[in-house]
Amino acid sequence: MKAFMDEEFMLDNETGSRLYHSYAESLPIIDYHCHLSPQEIYEDRRYSNIAEIWLGGKNPDGSYAGDHYKWRLMRSNGVSEDHVTGDAPAFDKFLAFAETLEMAIGNPMYHWSHLELKKYFGITEPLTPENAKEIWEKTSKMLQEDPRLSTRGIIRLSGVRMIGTTDDPADSLEWHEKLAAEPNLGFEVLPSFRPDKAVNINKPGFREYISVLAKSVGKETFGSAREVIDALYERIDFFKAHGCKASDHGLDYVMFRPVSMEEADRTFAKAMAGEALTKEEAEGYQTTLLLALAKKYHREGIVMEIHFSCSRNVNARMKEFAGPDTGYDMIAKSNCYDELAGFFSALDYTGELPKTIVFSLDHNDFNQLATCIGSFQSDEIPGKMQLGAAWWFLDSRDGMEEQMRALGNLGLLGNFVGMLTDSRSFLSYTRHDYFRRIACNLIGRWVENGEYPAREASLQKIVEGISYRNAARYFGIE
Repeated sequence: MKAFMDEEFMLDNETGSRLYHSYAESLPIIDYHCHLSPQEIYEDRRYSNIAEIWLGGKNPDGSYAGDHYKWRLMRSNGVSEDHVTGDAPAFDKFLAFAETLEMAIGNPMYHWSHLELKKYFGITEPLTPENAKEIWEKTSKMLQEDPRLSTRGIIRLSGVRMIGTTDDPADSLEWHEKLAAEPNLGFEVLPSFRPDKAVNINKPGFREYISVLAKSVGKETFGSAREVIDALYERIDFFKAHGCKASDHGLDYVMFRPVSMEEADRTFAKAMAGEALTKEEAEGYQTTLLLALAKKYHREGIVMEIHFSCSRNVNARMKEFAGPDTGYDMIAKSNCYDELAGFFSALDYTGELPKTIVFSLDHNDFNQLATCIGSFQSDEIPGKMQLGAAWWFLDSRDGMEEQMRALGNLGLLGNFVGMLTDSRSFLSYTRHDYFRRIACNLIGRWVENGEYPAREASLQKIVEGISYRNAARYFGIE
């Protein structure tokens, strides 16, 4: 029997172990999509205890910040909400999580949590309700006193080269600007452009958000879709001046319903007047904006990330209580492959298709997406069109292996840009290590089965590429 999470964790073959320890283990990290706070990085926040950094809590504005992966598990263990997002004492929350984690056999959270305890705190024994107090005291003391465990220290300890945060177009980017001016920071924190609120014309809050966006470009409001696009272009220029490498679009599904600008303007005016829109009207406006934004991204060399197949905030009662993005989401079924291909084709036809990464929350989409992106590759860069890493509910061993198998079967796995954390926790960089172990093990298994030659130079190139170098090339990180 193998030891619990030893140096050969997730490595069940000799070749995979060698590839991981020789090439992947010590490479830097490019975390090109996450939800970390640039303000906390600039202020070099220190956490008082592990509950703060793992479970978070209520913000001054009443919203909640924390790891909704953990929150979901705790609710599944019958933990009361005051011990999840509420005001229960911090240790009581941590103890409730320890009791939950003990039951989480087969869940990647069990592995992630113990990888974090090992890497950042030197703790190798499993977290249980019985040793929770001891681990609480040790981790709290280290978080408060160890200079390596401030937010900046954790980032440096993790070997991170670049962090891509998620930022609204109207954001001032003041914290990114301050970080960029810091001498010898040792890593980059770059904004990513997330214009969902301007695109989602059919969702609550659209009119209010248009006022926010207008004020960011010195106006009171907009009278047309064209003006919205012009404002977003102005903000993209602002983001690029602050180092932006990527945009990010969280879509329920991919729509493609081209309409004239005049028709998009009429739909916009109707929405701003508070009138209900048909699905067709909303999709026409959304398509107009997405096409315009993609063309701008291509001109500016900004990567377009598209996430879809997610139903968000499905528990109405808890959305009212805790707000959006607090762990009440689920995988959705989409059938928008033709629309996605139509979107890509329209941009490709005019030579304006940007580098694009497409993520789906449904593993059943992997083969369709792999064949779709394969129809739009070009000589601009190897792997211009990317099948995104196994994301959110899929970033388990099974999900990662299935995504890599689909890309290996139907594309070029060797050009894959690899993993991202998509996280709100500064300790979550061990998810890159988790991914690298799984990737090396899968590749090693293929080699030992005689499915790929044991040619060291080729294997090194593939492993280092997937772990780090492909992302560095793709996002232009020197």
